[in-house]
Amino acid sequence: MKLLEGKTALITGASKGIGRKIAEKFAEHGANVAFTYLSSVEKGQALEQELQSFGTQVKGYRSDASKFDEADKLITDVVADFGTLDIVVNNAGITKDGLLMRMTEEQWDEVLDVNLKSIFNVTKAASKIMMKNRKGVFINMSSVVGVQGNAG
Repeated sequence: MKLLEGKTALITGASKGIGRKIAEKFAEHGANVAFTYLSSVEKGQALEQELQSFGTQVKGYRSDASKFDEADKLITDVVADFGTLDIVVNNAGITKDGLLMRMTEEQWDEVLDVNLKSIFNVTKAASKIMMKNRKGVFINMSSVVGVQGNAG
């Protein structure tokens, strides 16, 4: 039996980078994998095809977790498609590297919406099903910049 066999995991922001590798490892270890993407439609579709080779249930969702109604619909759709939800990896994140003096308020808001608000939205929506099931795991990713900031 594989480590995650029979578990259903949702990974946000999984079409590239660390999220993609997390999705690959979860599928490799037997998890059914639901994942989100937003701007990288082609990469999301390619990941869905790649993960199917592990023989688990896989589905990608185009979703903006920074909007509560989309996060809530995402969780509803995942439970409808997979039957349950055991693990959530809040991985969606963006950066707008540059000098503070050059960053606009809109860029700042976008970073906070994706990097912070999406975690709140997905966790709040998924908590309902996990509390009902009396089990579940949340993994929240962050950046090394949270420990040591960049110049700017």
